[in-house]
Amino acid sequence: MPKHGKKFQEAIKQVERNKLYEPLEAFELIKKIAPAKFDETVEVAVRLGVDPRHADQQVRGAVVLPHGTGKTRTVLVFAKGDKAKEAEQAGADYVGAEDMVAKIQQEGWLEFDVAIATPDMMGNVGKLGRILGPRGLMPNPKTGTVTFDIARAVQEVKAGKIEYRVDKAGNIHAPIGKVSFEPEKLVENLRTLIDALVRARPAAAKGQYLKAISVSSTMGPGLRINPQRVAG
Repeated sequence: MPKHGKKFQEAIKQVERNKLYEPLEAFELIKKIAPAKFDETVEVAVRLGVDPRHADQQVRGAVVLPHGTGKTRTVLVFAKGDKAKEAEQAGADYVGAEDMVAKIQQEGWLEFDVAIATPDMMGNVGKLGRILGPRGLMPNPKTGTVTFDIARAVQEVKAGKIEYRVDKAGNIHAPIGKVSFEPEKLVENLRTLIDALVRARPAAAKGQYLKAISVSSTMGPGLRINPQRVAG
């Protein structure tokens, strides 16, 4: 078992283990007890009532958080001609076509957080599946990163769009801001994500869907939140 530091031990003493916190109360406490000296990311873990082993119970998508994540994300766009110009004007950090595919293949270049592609480029981008796929960087229509509406896609990522995908255990993990955010803004970001998850509920999912929600800072302990106080 890994040993936690003194600051973490002090922080966890202030958390009531069996309590279901109100969202605002939870974020106020997270700000108070965050143990690191840097501006920690605030993260949420949601346990869903789905069985990811079944294709009809997959939960995946993307949502734009109203207050962003507090992190500037580097965007690569695979596009040609007018769409490449559109990407540049929208604020993409890197824009290219076959040249960028070759750069990633030959040099292992991966200095970007999000990749977006026009549908006509996917034949070439598909060659990067083994490189981008395991890292969660592969453009995908389900998350809005394969599209001809390049300007909107770039702007949404820059504004705070995050992707979510259920893991093998039925959990969703996502960043929803920074410790420096006002608690009210963290609540709004959390509710926006939860609303998106509720809308993405698979028809095959039976019983309770939002089973558990916990929030924490990067280096801090988790706080359980009452799901009924977040949804809707």
